[in-house]
Amino acid sequence: MTSCQRGTKFTSPDLKKQKLCILKRKEVWPFKWHITPEKFYVEACDDGADDVLIIDRVSTEVTLAVKKDIPPSAVTRPIFGILGTIHLVAGNYLIVITKKTKIGEFFNHVIWKATDFDVLSYKKTMLHLTDIQLQDNKTFLGMINHVLSVDGFYFSTTYDLTHTLQRLSNTSPEFQEMSLLERADQRFVWNCHLLRELSAQPEVHRFALPVLHGFITMHSCSINGKYFDWILISRRSCFRAGVRYYVRGIDSEGHAANFVETEQIVHYNGSQASFVQTRGSIPVFWSQRPNLKYKPRPQINKVANHMDGFQRHFDSQVIIYGKQVIINLVNQKGSEKPLEQAFATMVSSLASGMIRYVAFDFHKECKNMRWDRLGILLDQVAEMQDELSYFLVDASGNVLTNQEGVFRSNCMDCLDRTNVIQSLLARRSLQAQLQRLGVLHVGQKIEEQDEFEKIYKNAWADNANACAKQYAGTGALKTDFTRTGKRTQLGLIKDGWNSLIRYYKNNFSDGFRQDSIDLFLGNYSVDELESHSPLSVPRDLKFLALPIIMVVAFSMCIICLLMAGDTWTETLAYVLFWGVASVGTFLIILYNGKDFVDAPRLVQKEKID
Repeated sequence: MTSCQRGTKFTSPDLKKQKLCILKRKEVWPFKWHITPEKFYVEACDDGADDVLIIDRVSTEVTLAVKKDIPPSAVTRPIFGILGTIHLVAGNYLIVITKKTKIGEFFNHVIWKATDFDVLSYKKTMLHLTDIQLQDNKTFLGMINHVLSVDGFYFSTTYDLTHTLQRLSNTSPEFQEMSLLERADQRFVWNCHLLRELSAQPEVHRFALPVLHGFITMHSCSINGKYFDWILISRRSCFRAGVRYYVRGIDSEGHAANFVETEQIVHYNGSQASFVQTRGSIPVFWSQRPNLKYKPRPQINKVANHMDGFQRHFDSQVIIYGKQVIINLVNQKGSEKPLEQAFATMVSSLASGMIRYVAFDFHKECKNMRWDRLGILLDQVAEMQDELSYFLVDASGNVLTNQEGVFRSNCMDCLDRTNVIQSLLARRSLQAQLQRLGVLHVGQKIEEQDEFEKIYKNAWADNANACAKQYAGTGALKTDFTRTGKRTQLGLIKDGWNSLIRYYKNNFSDGFRQDSIDLFLGNYSVDELESHSPLSVPRDLKFLALPIIMVVAFSMCIICLLMAGDTWTETLAYVLFWGVASVGTFLIILYNGKDFVDAPRLVQKEKID
């Protein structure tokens, strides 16, 4: 008998009663925001707390005070935390969390998703700005609000979400005494730049809330009448973050684009098991700029020192995770072939015993909807997975096994194909964990537990969608297989629709999205004294003229077809003239495609590549 419910906890009858008691407690707002024309006051509402954070709206100075210092005239609003501050053309802005949703409980720590924010200016008036500055400030505000509108910001006021269970188990007592902000893994603190002023003052760290971006789901499940908690966490790195076509490969520090650490956790009768995987762009210097073509050809940088960046990347990966089993899922022919060859060459040249490379041409092996052939890859890496193992600690806190390394999977985007493979590897690890914990009987398979299998597949498909929306702007492809275990015609149609939306966003809105992320993460800093606005990029005449000519020519061609002339030769002549004009203009636009796409304006191309 198998059952699963989200948001409830049935690890034991006692914990079930405890959970019910917790649900009956009145929700307490952790902070109150008091606003006056001169200052912001953020009051901690914990039992017995008397601390008040004061932010001077004129000097921007941050100090601590007590509740009695709050003026009675202040306008009071409840908030759930401070995301941080950012400097725009008009001056500083304070960003706070105004709404949250409970995801679940993690070892008696509550995990929240931030669902709404407020951005308030320190300045009381905008009269000091020119019209151009006002417009720029409005655009920058729109960028910040765009990032905040992307689903996937998570936090806890008592638990460090940025570290895996295994990393937390190997920490010192001094580490445990640090504030959440001090001890957080900076790769996954998306508001690190926003908290720079608060982080400089340790005495105010309780008001500084590290926020994760990615995906978290938590379920309490039962197999064979044994209740356990199953948790999936994807942590998206803020290093080399961006959108699909404008951020590829690695940077000079070895940070890979779209790097995500995904951890699967099981909690049963006090025992905890964890399995960690990573994904990231192919770690060489390459780009794939949008140019109006459906699939721009990837370009490998011909002058960069690829080995230097490659080695930096894997040196850090080995230090953090241990052994690396690379699963490269890109096509081994066509435009993706040079990238696969470059990756394989780099691994061979590095000749490290800590790194193993497995190339699997996903599309070739699974063509004609033969997705059962993914078993070939699982069989190929089964022995490696057993060697890497997983992290397991018993109810007494004794570490029984450590995970000795990770699978580092990638396709071109590190989204669709990658998520499918990661879900299969995670299921295999979960099978071993549940058997060792005694949840599954000998010979039982997870695939046979219908209710749990449904929850499992949907959670991994939701994870794919979350990561895809954050990077590519749409839901993931191939999620019908992740959800159902098979490829369907409806899934193919849905993938086609998502591909069209990706095409539009990648070409006509991703420049703004990339600028928004760069501004939010501090890759670009606003200088209100700058004489030339970076947002004002003059457009070439052809940018306006050619599309108009193409539309007019195409319209005239249609009109000539509908309103025939006196003779068919006259009609044909008109149709051919306007047809050639529209096609010719279209080809010219396509040839100059890079001039017509929405490109980033804040961070120069050299910095991105």
